[in-house]
Amino acid sequence: MTIHTYMKAGAAALVGALSLSGCMSLITGGDLIREGEPMARFTFENRSQSQPFDTILISTCQASSYGLDRLPEGVVIRPGQSYSWDVSAGCYDVMVGNVGDGSTPGKRIRIPANTRFTLYYTGEGSDPYRQEVR
Repeated sequence: MTIHTYMKAGAAALVGALSLSGCMSLITGGDLIREGEPMARFTFENRSQSQPFDTILISTCQASSYGLDRLPEGVVIRPGQSYSWDVSAGCYDVMVGNVGDGSTPGKRIRIPANTRFTLYYTGEGSDPYRQEVR
């Protein structure tokens, strides 16, 4: 076996062990849909003047990281566009950015059950986010 094969096997074993131990949410940011919990619709809308986003990290507030990108591969949210997810109601940390270009400040949100929750990125001021619940 080559060193590369050992490294791949070790990484696979680590991911397997983490998922079995319940620590996988530390890497992924946690499940957006949790069985048996009330649901809501979460929309991120880009209201900036010129900033597109190709990465949106969404994690449960209990996770120790922002987790993985929740946008499908190749999706870019340009000014005036939005993207939506079905999520379990609750507390989430959100961070948006671009691969290789950095990210915006993160935002903690609380999504009530049975609502349509929209997080707007304006790009203005020290807190560039606004939110609306319907």
